[in-house]
Amino acid sequence: MADNTAKTMARLAYDALEDKKAVDITVIDIGEISVVADYFIIASGTNHNQIQALADNVEEQLLKAGYPMRQSEGYRTANWILMDYGDIIVHVFDAENRLFYDLERIWCDGKTISRDDLA
Repeated sequence: MADNTAKTMARLAYDALEDKKAVDITVIDIGEISVVADYFIIASGTNHNQIQALADNVEEQLLKAGYPMRQSEGYRTANWILMDYGDIIVHVFDAENRLFYDLERIWCDGKTISRDDLA
């Protein structure tokens, strides 16, 4: 079960994505099935500029709350931006790559949770 820090981080990331109009935000609790992280937050943007803006807002909001990003991949191309915060991993996709990689299917053993579950 994820600790409160991971829940707080996931809630902040979710809200940051929602604030910039991310499409289809999904939170998967993977804490019971993986040592990689406690939560995957997956979202889509409609174009490269929005995808970068979504990632920028997540980074800004989490940093403001004292959670620096460990590593990021894919920002320049903005097809799939992966943001590693240790306890949470944020994935921001374009529609095509989200369908292709289908993380929701790959991590289907995790529990999909709602924003309210992060409260």
